[in-house]
Amino acid sequence: WKPAWSVRAVPVDYMVPGYNSGRVNTLRLWTAKSYDEFDLLTFNKSEYLDAVKPQVAAENISKILYPEDSTPEGKALRLEQQYFFVAASIHDAIRVFYPGQDKPDLTTFPSKINFQLNDTHPVIGIPELMRVLMDEYGYDWNTAWGITTKTFNYTCHTLLPEALEVWPAKLIGELLPRHLEIIQGISEQFRNELRGKGVAEDQVERMRIATDADENGEGAVVRMAYLATYGGSYVNGVAELHSELLKDVTLKDFSNVYPDKFKNVTNGVTPRRFVRLSNPRMSALITEGLGTDAWQGDLELLEGLKPLADDPAFVKKFAEVKKQNKLAFVDFAKQKYGFEINPDTMFNTIVKRLHEYKRQSMKILQVISTYAGIKNGTIDVDKMLPRTVFFGAKSAPGYAMAKLTIQLINNVARVVNNDPACKGKLAVFFPENYNIELAMNLIPATDLDEQISQAGKEASGTGNMKFALNGALTVGTLDGANVEIRERVGAENFFLFGMTVDEVEKLYAEGYDHGGSRKYYESDPRLKTAVDMVADGTFSNGDKSVYEPLVNDWLTHDYFMAMADFSSYMDIQAQIEETYRDPMKWARMAVLNVANSGYFSSDRSIEDYLDRIWHTGALPTAE
Repeated sequence: WKPAWSVRAVPVDYMVPGYNSGRVNTLRLWTAKSYDEFDLLTFNKSEYLDAVKPQVAAENISKILYPEDSTPEGKALRLEQQYFFVAASIHDAIRVFYPGQDKPDLTTFPSKINFQLNDTHPVIGIPELMRVLMDEYGYDWNTAWGITTKTFNYTCHTLLPEALEVWPAKLIGELLPRHLEIIQGISEQFRNELRGKGVAEDQVERMRIATDADENGEGAVVRMAYLATYGGSYVNGVAELHSELLKDVTLKDFSNVYPDKFKNVTNGVTPRRFVRLSNPRMSALITEGLGTDAWQGDLELLEGLKPLADDPAFVKKFAEVKKQNKLAFVDFAKQKYGFEINPDTMFNTIVKRLHEYKRQSMKILQVISTYAGIKNGTIDVDKMLPRTVFFGAKSAPGYAMAKLTIQLINNVARVVNNDPACKGKLAVFFPENYNIELAMNLIPATDLDEQISQAGKEASGTGNMKFALNGALTVGTLDGANVEIRERVGAENFFLFGMTVDEVEKLYAEGYDHGGSRKYYESDPRLKTAVDMVADGTFSNGDKSVYEPLVNDWLTHDYFMAMADFSSYMDIQAQIEETYRDPMKWARMAVLNVANSGYFSSDRSIEDYLDRIWHTGALPTAE
């Protein structure tokens, strides 16, 4: 392979100190630089833009992660990024583990390093390691393949087919021709291996890593998830339900042939960042209740709080902590965003990437339904539970429906927050640029967390873990890690609604996504009123065309079944409000959520990887 152009990968190290471990990890990031940053001869000919073209082209690679990729240029840049990061990392690993060796024995490579493929984005690393081993170090195909498959493992973070990357073979061939040759070789080897196992030919074709082009030379693709599954030792999902659905649905053909490859490692979150640092008031109370701060390094110790859920004095202290956190967030939001928030309301939060399957649309329709009830008198304003709803989300830059939903939420907030009829009773806020700073302030202040994705679509979620650990109660479906959270905190301390995975599949089989949603719209006056208000321009200054794409999708397609689950969702919200009116009951449930969520620590998650995937023990604690 003789590349048309090359870039320099310059390391940028980010130091990450361990907690009471005596060690510091190095997170090595990469920035792209040109070998020819400035062409003086071109510049002196007054061709000023051409003089810096190499510099711009190189630096674009690491300027923006996940660029918009609906254009051919965007797709090419994404592939360049993926190759750049994995190629730099593989070469760096060889340099680090075989320092100063011209001819290292790379057959020992898997005993020194493991590459965990975090979704499909770095899977081009498999053919890159093969290329390095064969073309740069002279190993034969079989030796290189043996080293490669022992080095890589694959974590799948999705169940959505569109999130399992499929690259046009033509694009890979244009940018990385040698890698396409290697991928095609892997694909043929895989097909022969399957045939040798007696796999039926139709299944062999379904499992192809690289497909053939049509008669026009178009249409050939490379399925990166399939390459990762075949090219690594293990595949894991990130929650028990997700891992089962990976085996039973998404990668069913592969699990039938290679059942021992599939594992589960449920996600976790760091208790130091998302409890100790983000919630110092609650952390101090936990330490007081347990009589030790050792829980920060062993989160399962939170179980010791369970008896304190029956101690009225402790529960009152816990409720006071939540109140103080809410007051602190009111100050933070006033200074940061200019929001005027009533702390004497339920803080109801839905923060996650904006995607139709996560169903932010269902939440805003519930808000609109409540607003409609206030305006038409079906809700007694004097008796209603005051609620403040927070949205936090970002969308992919080319995701039109997600952006339209963001616009709708902001316009609902504009209308509701400026209507005197809602003052002190209902408010909606959408702070921009949801990030760690906002999370660390909002999560400890939240009363009710929304985990309302359609059953069978969320891989895991980690926000649900952060909220439970910080004393918020959850309203959610049986999806992702919600299932495990509910099992641990107790069904009585979790607000469950919505269809199960089996019920969702049954509804799909009945043709729901071809107009089946309309009957739910027609049969629930609360839903019909809310949808009609979006359609009639209530939130778009009377312009009925603005949200026409959203309304049409809800009533004719609604693939993620927000309409079908809406009635169940509204019913559970009524139960939530009734529970919230009993402050001691609510606080006691919140204590039990904290006490039973210790399993969802990133420490436990990494221990699972050490045990189930990497097969190596933890390093002893440094003195």
